[in-house]
Amino acid sequence: MRYYGGLPAYAGLHAGYTMITITTAARRRLLQLIAEHPDDPVVRLSITDLDHQRVAFSITLESEPRPDDAVQNLDGLQVAVEGRSAGRLDGITMDYTETDGFKFLHPGHAEQDKLRAINLN
Repeated sequence: MRYYGGLPAYAGLHAGYTMITITTAARRRLLQLIAEHPDDPVVRLSITDLDHQRVAFSITLESEPRPDDAVQNLDGLQVAVEGRSAGRLDGITMDYTETDGFKFLHPGHAEQDKLRAINLN
């Protein structure tokens, strides 16, 4: 188990390079959402450029991963990363707080605020 910000975090590895870390708080919230939508047990992540300086992360619940997804099992939580997003999400940590919702943090990234545009469907 890895730790992020003093909190235990769950990490998984796919195809030898894509690693997403999810804090305990984010995992707990995702499992709550899945419990509300049991037909969609897969958490799917993707990233899209909004412009030259901003990106948006998408979190959706899906019934199964898509063929090009990089799939990780994070202590019972199945996370699928969109194939074209996998390299860009390598090393990302997903966190959750009641006040801020989901946040994505990139290690060593100086401008964390660029990573806060979230679309939770």
